[in-house]
Amino acid sequence: MEHDLAAQRLAELGHTTRLAVFRLLVRAGREGLPVGDIQKHLDVAGPTLSHHINRLKGVGLLTQRREGRTLYCVPQMDALRELTGFLESECCTLNVSE
Repeated sequence: MEHDLAAQRLAELGHTTRLAVFRLLVRAGREGLPVGDIQKHLDVAGPTLSHHINRLKGVGLLTQRREGRTLYCVPQMDALRELTGFLESECCTLNVSE
């Protein structure tokens, strides 16, 4: 994972509403949730929720799929693993005595 992409994803997750949306989707699992269910769980106005969903979508943390009239948001677990892997990849590698 590139440093810039990691910074962008972390920046989007640094907003409380976006973090709440993403955590809710992670709890829901790979099937994701309909946008209306996210709105009910988090009590966020529709246009505001759309804005936050688009921000998360823009950095690859979620995708959307349509089933009939229902629009689902699906967490991208591979993107989450990439991000956590990026943060852990150099854990304990700095030799402070040098």
